[in-house]
Amino acid sequence: MGVAKKIRVGMVGYRFMGKAHSHAYRDLPFYFDTEVEPVLQAVAGRNEVEVKVAADKMGWASYETDWKRLIERKDIDLIDIVTPNNTHAEIAIAAAEAGKHVICEKPLAMNLEQAQRMLHAVRKNNVVHMICHNYRFAPAVQFAKKLIQEGRLGKIYHIRATYLQDWIMDPNFPLVWRLRKEVTGSGTHGDIAAHILDLARFLVGEFDEVVGMMETFIKERPIGEMTGGLNAKLEAGSKGKVDVDDTSAFLARFKSGALGVFEATRFAGGNRNGNRFEINGEKGSIRWDLENMNNLQVYLADDEPGLQGFRTINCTEEHHPFAGAYWPAGHIIGYEHTFINLMKELMNGISRGYSPNPNFEDGVRNQAVLEAVEKSVETRSWVKLEQMSLAKNY
Repeated sequence: MGVAKKIRVGMVGYRFMGKAHSHAYRDLPFYFDTEVEPVLQAVAGRNEVEVKVAADKMGWASYETDWKRLIERKDIDLIDIVTPNNTHAEIAIAAAEAGKHVICEKPLAMNLEQAQRMLHAVRKNNVVHMICHNYRFAPAVQFAKKLIQEGRLGKIYHIRATYLQDWIMDPNFPLVWRLRKEVTGSGTHGDIAAHILDLARFLVGEFDEVVGMMETFIKERPIGEMTGGLNAKLEAGSKGKVDVDDTSAFLARFKSGALGVFEATRFAGGNRNGNRFEINGEKGSIRWDLENMNNLQVYLADDEPGLQGFRTINCTEEHHPFAGAYWPAGHIIGYEHTFINLMKELMNGISRGYSPNPNFEDGVRNQAVLEAVEKSVETRSWVKLEQMSLAKNY
């Protein structure tokens, strides 16, 4: 294979997701031969001391303290947005208008109106765009999609999905940006329910209507800030009001006729990162759990009597999507590889001139479901997706 064209990446933000994305860019050429390869050209962050340390540690060639200067640079082809949610729209729209390709962390925006404007900007300027719903790219999830597409499960009746965490159960855990509506838009709902909604859309199809409930268990917390990952530090002094949800739970009907049950919470003690789903169809069922991400449990109704039941498929063979690029069968991969797989699709899209799924359209559709659930909580009633204000412009 000849020398691949270089795609010069400019990343805005550098903490938890910045680390995950940086690692994926660096390791992508090691595992996959793509027509274009990412180059870690520059990273941007407001704190010069911290962003310089991050650039040096993660392998970025340079840094900026203003994301606008990053976008203005002629040596940047792709803008990667890993900042808090309230900055996504401004950065993505500016990047698109500057002719840069864009990848953005989830949720796409603070609300549906912002998300729609972002989609309009990338389409108008004809740039490649993706949203980073990385869990789609676990080989087991991709294999689940393949089984469903092949009709192995037949007509889908149910999906029940949960995303359970426990990292803010301590009342003294600080009021970080993820718990402030002005920065994040919503709490658990937008942060982790967005993931299981995306998996549901990917595997089962489009939502028709939803009804939900939300709760904030701890109404006030001491002030603090994130320090990396899901860790935080307290600041001396006052407390602040928590104005986002701690948990959301909702029912859904899909356009296909399938029914869905969803729960997302940060108050499920003992669950560090319990992203799980089960899908039931007329001919079989599948189960998946991120904390055991290499395995897919499969039940097929046409197995002979006495042998029926869930079997565990270790999705590490070359027959499983993406898995053949890594290790021999049974040699498991991890969380970081979901990002590598996603970035492979992004590089292919840039090379061939299309926006791989999930892209900003998926982000808009996801945002519409999130807001439909919020509207149902306010009205205490079912909400049709077609009622959402911008749905007709999809």
